[in-house]
Amino acid sequence: MGLIYALGAYLSWGLVVPVHFRLLDGVPASSILAHRIVWSAVLVAGLLALLRRRLRNPFPLRPRHGLLVLSAGLIGVNWLLYLRAIQTGHMLDASLGYFINPLMSVCLGAVVLGERMRAVQVAAVGIAALAVLLAVVFAGALPWVSLSLAASFSLYGLVRKMVGVDAMIGFAAETLVLLPVALGYLLLVAPPVVQGDAARAGLLLLTGITTALPLIWYAAAAQRLTLATLGLMQYLAPTCLLALSVLVYGERLEPHRALLFGLIWVALAVYAADAFRAARRARASA
Repeated sequence: MGLIYALGAYLSWGLVVPVHFRLLDGVPASSILAHRIVWSAVLVAGLLALLRRRLRNPFPLRPRHGLLVLSAGLIGVNWLLYLRAIQTGHMLDASLGYFINPLMSVCLGAVVLGERMRAVQVAAVGIAALAVLLAVVFAGALPWVSLSLAASFSLYGLVRKMVGVDAMIGFAAETLVLLPVALGYLLLVAPPVVQGDAARAGLLLLTGITTALPLIWYAAAAQRLTLATLGLMQYLAPTCLLALSVLVYGERLEPHRALLFGLIWVALAVYAADAFRAARRARASA
């Protein structure tokens, strides 16, 4: 189930979410973020009411549960950076950020959690690292947006894994932390953005679904997979975003970005082949 949850999250982030937010051009990123938080809170409250008997009770609370305040801040920053990149026509920068993110996840898993990788997996990560390095070198400047996206999301994944709380309970706690800030912004600061536009109102309401469900799936996958596996699967989202930006929205794919794309898929092929052999050996042993 961990792989299914991860696929659902990454394909949503790579295809559904960017198209959704491009349809909201003209709405400030900060307003979209506030609406994401509010409607996600409404959605997750309903889900908790429906599934309360199937969820793992987080009580009694442990000191590690306080880390959910940190994870809420990290995901809020990540959402805002992503929104601004999409709305300003920098999908390729967002894509690069999420290509870098898995490498940070793998490093955090090894350094903080002591996770170990097989030799072939190390080689796959090395190929991916080379690809990202080449992209940075050819760009001629340090990609701050990309690096910020990568750092905020990889740290978010680490914190959620350390908390060890049910995926939906954890997301509910994060939205509860962010909800007062979002409501205060919408009521006191944000300019009116709907103004009788029913289509725009509907798109803003849908931000709850396109925000909450992929993140719940991601958190569920993080509880079932190692950070190394989760990190390498993360390449699916930026690959989809890269293709979307070029084929649909007309951003230019420079040769070094094409090289990056090819090397990433080589790394994924190496990693997937090793994972398949390992699973087959495990079944044979059993």
